[in-house]
Amino acid sequence: MKTVACIIQPHFSPFEFGIACEVFGLDRSDDGIPKLDFRVVTAEPGVVPSKMGFSVNVEHDLSFAYEADVVVVCPFPREMWDTVDERVLDAIRAADARGAWIVSECSGVFALAAAGVLDGRRATTHWMYAGELARRYPQIDVNPDVLFVHHDHIITSAGTAAGIDACLSLLRIELGAETTNRIARRMVVPPQRDGGQAQFIDRPIPHDAEASLAPIATWAVGNLRDDLSVERLAAHAHMSPRTFARRFKAEYGATPAAWLTRQRLIQAQRMLERTDLSIEQIADECGFGSAAVLRQNFTRVLDTTPTAYRARFSCADEAEMSIA
Repeated sequence: MKTVACIIQPHFSPFEFGIACEVFGLDRSDDGIPKLDFRVVTAEPGVVPSKMGFSVNVEHDLSFAYEADVVVVCPFPREMWDTVDERVLDAIRAADARGAWIVSECSGVFALAAAGVLDGRRATTHWMYAGELARRYPQIDVNPDVLFVHHDHIITSAGTAAGIDACLSLLRIELGAETTNRIARRMVVPPQRDGGQAQFIDRPIPHDAEASLAPIATWAVGNLRDDLSVERLAAHAHMSPRTFARRFKAEYGATPAAWLTRQRLIQAQRMLERTDLSIEQIADECGFGSAAVLRQNFTRVLDTTPTAYRARFSCADEAEMSIA
């Protein structure tokens, strides 16, 4: 991944546009992070108004989007969902055809849907728009309860700050967990935020709701090698397993088992990058139990094998053989 084209349209959303600029456009080469050729592009170069009353001057037309490794589509207003510029749609179709990464933030997904690249694929958007997306495009498998969806080479994100999660997930695949962690630290955000947007939707809060489960989650991350059954986690939280599972899902947007699998994969990525332990040893250290189970989860989530991942991202020769 060396080139990124960020497509904006009239009345674009400045916040999500800023996310793309921050994640892909900032020069962090002084921290040993590869600098990307990042360009903002639009159908008609010149002054492009944002939805917040100010404009930006865009120098590049869409030609760069036809060769970029990554094409980011920023959100645009509802009144334009039915009238997306055909030139933008063609650029998105071309990116899909050549297998380039495509990332949509929030309502930017409606441009992907109009281009037809999401047909038969999974996707998400802001929970306020998910029903509309599913109604307009029944051929898309819309999941309204997640922060982002990665299907093939297309990543769609939920509302606003979920764009950070989506963009960092792409960096994790392309640049590795260690580099992505450094970028996240520079941005002062978590390298991977777990949970789904369902936790941000207005809903009644039970009167007997207890304190945050964050201490339990922190304890679990420090003990990934152990058998962390719902029963054991619930006991640590002084709750019944059923109550714990329900509250954990409400707070983190995922079941305890799914959340733990993600944490174990993150740990496995770091160990593959930073240690020379065998795949079997890493599987044991991360709580997968066997190399076969680690490989299965690695392939399912990251679309590669632990061995291939290590060959690409290993920096064990420069690092201490331990995980902080």
